[in-house]
Amino acid sequence: MNIQRLSEKFNIKSEQEDFDIIHDTVEKGIYFKGTNLWILIFAIVIACVGLNVNSTAVVIGAMLISPLMGPILGVGYSLATYDFRLLRRSLTNFGFAVGSSLAASTLYFLATPLSEAHSELLARTQPNIYDVVIALVGGLAGIVALSSKQKGNVIPGVAIATALMPPLCTAGYGLATGTWNYFFGAFYLFTINTVFIAVATLMTVRFLNYPIWHGVDESTKKIANRWVSVIATVTILPSLYFSATY
Repeated sequence: MNIQRLSEKFNIKSEQEDFDIIHDTVEKGIYFKGTNLWILIFAIVIACVGLNVNSTAVVIGAMLISPLMGPILGVGYSLATYDFRLLRRSLTNFGFAVGSSLAASTLYFLATPLSEAHSELLARTQPNIYDVVIALVGGLAGIVALSSKQKGNVIPGVAIATALMPPLCTAGYGLATGTWNYFFGAFYLFTINTVFIAVATLMTVRFLNYPIWHGVDESTKKIANRWVSVIATVTILPSLYFSATY
């Protein structure tokens, strides 16, 4: 097999979806109201039960049906294309989704008679650099699938691999029981997943030369890129420390 044929094997642009369709898909995926909101709440409760009874299968099922990936991809996509209106909507909906998830999980753990922290729950309280790698590669897989005409079941797979749901449930457990080290550890893991899925999305969108839908000056671009770098650096530093002490 020569170099040209080999490069064709790795070429993803030949299967790339139309940019307008990708934009519409991302935009539709960020909203949390009605059906999406109720599915998120149901998924949170299922995940809480799974963590409560230490059932891996139940937790995986909850991650499969969770719609949390939508606004995270929206954040990365909007930053890559400097679409700040879409960024604001993505962040607003994401914040509402996180707040709803924390409220639902906290209420569940306040109500349940089972209060022991099993291994499934404890596993989400000590993030390290490997969680950064998983989130980054998972985000790459997610946006490549979203950009392709052959999407398959990659998005649910990314939600499972990066464990987006369980940290929010564990954070709710920390709030309900006043166990603050569980809350901060789990919420940090969730932050790692969020930031580096978005960063991977941004990198891929830039690499694939997506169009910039709204005009923006160079100084604004530099400021936006600087903030992305700062947030990514601040997020990764504690994970390096935890990895060294793991």
